[in-house]
Amino acid sequence: MNKRQSLGQHFLKSQSIAKSIVNFAKITKNDTVLEVGTGKGILTPYLCEKAKHVISIEKDPLLYVQAKESLGMASNLSLEKGDAFKTSHDFTIFVSNLPYSESRRAIEWLVQRRFKRAIIMVQKEFFEKLLVTKGKERRAISVLASYSFEIQNLMDVKNTNFNPPPKIDSVVIQIVPREQLSINLVNAVNKLFSFKRKTLRHIGKKMGVEIKSDKRLEDLTEGEIIEIAKKINK
Repeated sequence: MNKRQSLGQHFLKSQSIAKSIVNFAKITKNDTVLEVGTGKGILTPYLCEKAKHVISIEKDPLLYVQAKESLGMASNLSLEKGDAFKTSHDFTIFVSNLPYSESRRAIEWLVQRRFKRAIIMVQKEFFEKLLVTKGKERRAISVLASYSFEIQNLMDVKNTNFNPPPKIDSVVIQIVPREQLSINLVNAVNKLFSFKRKTLRHIGKKMGVEIKSDKRLEDLTEGEIIEIAKKINK
């Protein structure tokens, strides 16, 4: 397996799907778009056609050089090399065909940001994890996403639309922010779920706070879990 495939980099090759992703974003000439993962640049020209400004960030040095050669002429495009999730750009629209290895980081980063909407392509299996709101299969990322966002499946995408084709199909989803969270709350929720098989009383002792309940995290709503996380952060 080559390095890019092992990192979850499967490149979209369908122009029609690329156009659909950009259309879903409802970009206007007042919008600044942040694209994470320039890749081979299939989305970027369509984004530049519609947006006031496009900031496209690519982590892979070779792909960045290739993108700079093919895309660098657009007057409203800022092409950057690096880790987008360590930046603090202001943007109104987030668009990405995310490398599968970055999906969780993207959600955790987005819950901390202010923006109008995000249109993201993710692995179908990951999307299904985001939708779990109860039971033992629930994860920290599910709680963060359900509490912070309204999430909608816009389009199913077969694996044959990528090169190399991944083993599983993808979905294009829309995220509309509802509640913004701090990095401390994100970290606290993740820490809570490291003890998810324990009772709340036991978790409280581990965290240095008193929680008079023998319920488990799987029994709580997203809001109740966030409130416990806030208590831990005090």
